[in-house]
Amino acid sequence: MIAVAILAAGRGTRMKSDYPKVLHTLGGRSLVERAINSCALINPARFLVIVGYQGDLVRQALSHLDNLEFVEQSEQLGTGHAIQKLLPILTDFQGDLLVLNGDVPLLRPETINELLMTHKKHGNAATLLTAHLPNPKGYGRVFCDGQNLVTQIVEDKDCNAAQKQNHRINAGIYCFNWQKLAQVLPKLTANNSQNEYYLTEVFNYLEQVMAQDIPDYLEIVGINDRQQLAAAYDILQTRVKNAWMIKGVTMIAPDTITVDDTVELHPDVVIEPQTHLRGNTVIGAGSRIGPGTLIENSQIGDRVSILYSVVTDSVIESNTRVGPYAHLRGHATIGPGCRLGNFVEIKNTTIGAQTNVAHLSYLGDATLGEKVNIGAGTITANYDGVQKHPTSIGDRSSTGANSVLVAPINLGEDVTVAAGSVVTKDVPDDSLVIARAPQVVKSGWRRQRDV
Repeated sequence: MIAVAILAAGRGTRMKSDYPKVLHTLGGRSLVERAINSCALINPARFLVIVGYQGDLVRQALSHLDNLEFVEQSEQLGTGHAIQKLLPILTDFQGDLLVLNGDVPLLRPETINELLMTHKKHGNAATLLTAHLPNPKGYGRVFCDGQNLVTQIVEDKDCNAAQKQNHRINAGIYCFNWQKLAQVLPKLTANNSQNEYYLTEVFNYLEQVMAQDIPDYLEIVGINDRQQLAAAYDILQTRVKNAWMIKGVTMIAPDTITVDDTVELHPDVVIEPQTHLRGNTVIGAGSRIGPGTLIENSQIGDRVSILYSVVTDSVIESNTRVGPYAHLRGHATIGPGCRLGNFVEIKNTTIGAQTNVAHLSYLGDATLGEKVNIGAGTITANYDGVQKHPTSIGDRSSTGANSVLVAPINLGEDVTVAAGSVVTKDVPDDSLVIARAPQVVKSGWRRQRDV
């Protein structure tokens, strides 16, 4: 049985922020949520998040996750003090405790699973994750015997010249036998310059502590300031983009592209430069996205082309072309084989198959049938100053250039709207509607100018 404790109580003063450090985002998710997600393979019996600074904000940010327990550490007196807060909560717990840091967001679930397997296989009192850093300056060194049993942990400032040649460092990720840990937690002292209780002191009292080396030391990168947050994002992006390219996605100038790890890409997708894919987005096979495109929380079908456009919270079905400079938002749903062209905005609108909105139009709160043609400059006037109203346009209807449809309004099937019309009343099927003032020409008229 496994319990997980996430250390998430600190403010993180070097972030220069009023928000708790663990709530800063990395690739669309908070740091602490990423730490939680690293436990995806181990199915813990209990999940405890230790909160302190602005703990209510942390609780609120994680409210969408199930089965979390929150433990208050009102005074932040060190990592050992944080784990001591679990003593009354895990009184009857029988099993192992995994301790993670809420500001270490890049751990892979496979790494956590392997740490626990090593811990259980050897029956260790504690197993700690270690890494060999190219430059370990500033990190405590971990010394082990031939069986990877820890013999000594020495802080960087206390290392002699020979000890500094050891590049194995403590990553701050631990798995403990809870019963054994609970016995020694009361022994912790605060006899240090920070007057804090360090969790690493327990290794002085536990027998059979083993180190588990991590192959990719970049997984243990911690976040203390904005520069480290940016560096972690680069690591995450490299990981995500390499994985998709291996699976058959083409990325042109990948250094200019960003892809959240919540995005799903299908084979033969081409991502052009300066394109950014966010949230719960799916891109279908053979689609070409970009350049210069942002897509967020949207589902894109197969063989769709989107150029220099913004798409949020929308659905675009297969074989549709979008852009350049189109904006789809607010749950737009576009059918197959459509064309949305230059400077077209679509909001909360459903568009049927093979419909064209070629340029310079706004469609809001509308429902369009199949094979509709929207002329340049057509606008649905959906807002009366108080509330929004719907527009409905039937199959095979078309609007002339510079038409305004004043909602609420219904145009039937096979309707033609004459160019320049302002339509305020419903139009039946098979009709031509002309709604504009007659042209007046006054001969012999010239503007009077001052002499």
